[in-house]
Amino acid sequence: MGVEIERKFLVDHAAWGRLNKPAGVRYKQGYMLNEKDRTVRIRVSDDRAYLNLKSRSTAVSRKEYEYEIPLRDGLEILEHFTQNHIEKVRYDIPFSGKTWEVDVFEGDNAGLIVAEIELKSEDEEFEKPTWVTAEVTDDARYTNASLVKHPFKTWDR
Repeated sequence: MGVEIERKFLVDHAAWGRLNKPAGVRYKQGYMLNEKDRTVRIRVSDDRAYLNLKSRSTAVSRKEYEYEIPLRDGLEILEHFTQNHIEKVRYDIPFSGKTWEVDVFEGDNAGLIVAEIELKSEDEEFEKPTWVTAEVTDDARYTNASLVKHPFKTWDR
């Protein structure tokens, strides 16, 4: 069984724009099961596809299983077994011995940039880069599973 321990933060757009970053990977993903405490999703990039199952344990920890599947299968599953999709570009940014995954959302979630860091334990200490702002780990609106149902463009801000 896999366990994902993750914290999530918003990103300062101006600081992010100035940051020297590697090429990102474009993803499109959809959900076959999207409930409060469990999800089954398909994620496709230009050359890979993944089937992912998650079950919430705490706000920070989840049981997670992820399997690479043939790209053709992933594209067909995305087309025939999901309805709404999320599109984003993910950047892996190394900082202070950790890798931050930064998602720059597109489409109905354009304008949202979220950074995630995976940890070894829920109480692990880590250093935050200057471009990271408010923590949103406990705010379910910022999960991909929620964003596919309630896109960022529909939020009252």
